[in-house]
This record gives sequence, structure tokens and C-alpha cells, in this order.
Amino acid sequence: MRSAGFLPALVGLATAADVWVNEVDTGLETFLYGANWTEGTQPALKDMRAISDFDFAARQKLGDFEYGFYRVAAGGEWSYRNNLEVWSKVKFRPQHLTDVTKVNETLKTTILGYEFSAPVFIAPAARGGYGDERGELNFVEAAAAENILYSPSIYATKTIEEIASVKANNTLNGPQVIFQQIYTNTNLSVTWDVIERAERTGAKAFIWTVDAPASSTRHRAARYDTTNSNSATSAIDWSIYDQIKNHTKLPIILKGITSVELALKAVEKGAKAIYISNHGGRQVEYSPSPLEIAYEIHRNAPEVFQKVEVLADSGVRYGTDVLKLLSLGVRAVGMGRPFMYANTYGVEGVTKAIQMIKSEVLNDAAQIGISDLHNIPKNIANYRQLEDEVYLLPESK
Repeated sequence: MRSAGFLPALVGLATAADVWVNEVDTGLETFLYGANWTEGTQPALKDMRAISDFDFAARQKLGDFEYGFYRVAAGGEWSYRNNLEVWSKVKFRPQHLTDVTKVNETLKTTILGYEFSAPVFIAPAARGGYGDERGELNFVEAAAAENILYSPSIYATKTIEEIASVKANNTLNGPQVIFQQIYTNTNLSVTWDVIERAERTGAKAFIWTVDAPASSTRHRAARYDTTNSNSATSAIDWSIYDQIKNHTKLPIILKGITSVELALKAVEKGAKAIYISNHGGRQVEYSPSPLEIAYEIHRNAPEVFQKVEVLADSGVRYGTDVLKLLSLGVRAVGMGRPFMYANTYGVEGVTKAIQMIKSEVLNDAAQIGISDLHNIPKNIANYRQLEDEVYLLPESK
């Protein structure tokens, strides 16, 4: 059980009048105290009403080390906070008097030719076993039950073979589709071994994380003695990408795209898909959010979204967050921490979290006047506040 010293939700003052909280108030704590709840015990799964509720619930179960590993971010954690707050800079322009009765028929999507029930997926995140002893097995089973994509991390608690052993055979694609996340460092033989093992167990694509060339400055991690994913400076450049392509015929998705220049280079190099992400704010302070990155690409080089499939994650907590990214051209949106927190309830928790975000996407789309998730009108949202937040290429100024 967590110690009380880690509990305060108030983590910083932006101004004297603006107190930042880790989770919004959904009424959960008021409800629990009214029901004679004991602090430090996990609420019933049926009482989870919002994705952010799972963060609160996880803190009640996990120890400081385990929760610290999931929650940690870089530096003073501004990027982490910005990931959660930046969505408010984009306001919707609801288009009422629109027939949205068939929007549910447009929820399905494809990623690299594989069909999934929704444009949301379980993003690669390390050490699922910290939340539940079955670890990543819960993610595989919940993803299969809800027909969405899951990509295990190279630093999963369970082995590639153990994860593959519980894949389902009756999904939208027949046998369950799983992608495999990989890192590269000074010892590339480890990467080649992972690639071979993943291919043998049926992985359909690789997600290559490119934003971890060195140790990150993580003060919360240092306090609780958690480790970084990559603790040695590594040569991560386009020559490594070429080497990876020589070791596999499977698609390689570049994860950690944080600028329009990098997106354009990936297109030039023939990437089948790119993955917008600032690693949940865990790698470097003042890195841009996925919304800012997606808008920068949309503003400077909108053709990128037609030339490659674009995935995104970091800071996504609501159906409206997903819709804002989809409206810019993103194909599918991942969540990492929320599913790790939901995993403290086992496979049932992960399944419920998936159902919650899918339901929010549909309901919010209908409220906004979106009738087709694959053709969201550009005038559905006002992005003007992001104009000063993103870099414009010279020819775009």
C-alpha cells in the first residue's frame, strides 16, 4: 500500500490563483468518503467513471516505487502537465442540426491494413507487472476482447513468448494483431534478437522508439530509485533505421516524432507510419505535446497525413482529446499511463478503460456534430491559440 506522503494531488502553483491538480475532480473522493471509504484501499471498479479515476485508484494500491515508475516525468514535469492541459487551447465549434445517428458505424479504423474496432490503442509502456502480477497478459486479453491494437514494450514484465501465448484467434483480423516496440542502443544485437523473437511469435510491425538516446533527468525517479528505459547515450540516427530495415520485412513505425522536419524526413525515408509522441513527458522538459506536434505538421506539411499513417499518444485522457487529434489527420490515438493504472484492477480494469474511452469518443463526436470520424470537418474546432505555440517553416510564415 502507498504511504500517505505521496498522496497530495496538488503538485504545483502556476500562479497564486491557479493550482494544478493531477486529476480533475470527478466527484470520486466525495462519493467514497460518503460511503465510509478507507483511504489507502482501492475503490470498487464499478465506481470508475472517468479515465483519470484510474490514476487515483492506482495510488491507493501501488507502492511509492511502482506508482513513481508509472507517474514519473522529466525535469520539473512541465511537459507532463502541458500534455494534460494543452487540450483546453483548442475549442470545439459544435455543428448542431447534423444527423449523427450513424457515427457509431464509423468508429472502426485500420492501421497498416489491419482492422480495429476504434481509433484508440494501448500504447507500449514498460513494467506492466508493477500494476498486476499478470502484467501485459491483461493488455493482450483486453485488447482482443475489445478488438483494439496493443503493442508491448521491449521492457515488458512478461516475455515476448508469454505475451504471444495468450493472443486470441477470433478478432476482426482473425488471429490477434500485435505490434512490438523496440529500442536501439550501443548493443544492437539485443535489438536483432528482439526482432527475431517477435517475428517468430507473429508480430505484425515494429514501433521503434527514437526519443531515448540518453538518460533522462527525472527527479521523481531518482527519489524513488526507478530506472530509465535507456541509461546510456546511444547513436540513434537514420543509419540505424536502415539497419533495422535490413533485419526485418515488417513495417517500422517511428515513435517519438516531435517536429514537422522529422515527419518529413520519415516520409522521405519511406516510413509506412509515424508516431507522434513526447514519451508522456518523460524524456526531456519542455518537449511539445502531441496536439502541438500534430498541429505543427498540419500547418506546415498537411500532406504528411496523406502519405503515411500517423499515430499519436501522450496526455490523452478524454474522448475529446482523441477527436482533436483525429481532426488534424491522426489515424489512431494511444494511451499509456491510463491503461497501466487500470491494470491494477486486472484485465477487467483494462477492458473497462477501453470501453470508457470508446464510449466517450462516440458520445462526444455526436454532441459536436461529427457524423463521420473518418471525415471530420476542419471547421469543427478553433486552433488559433496554437498558432503562437508551434514552429512555422520559413515558407509557411
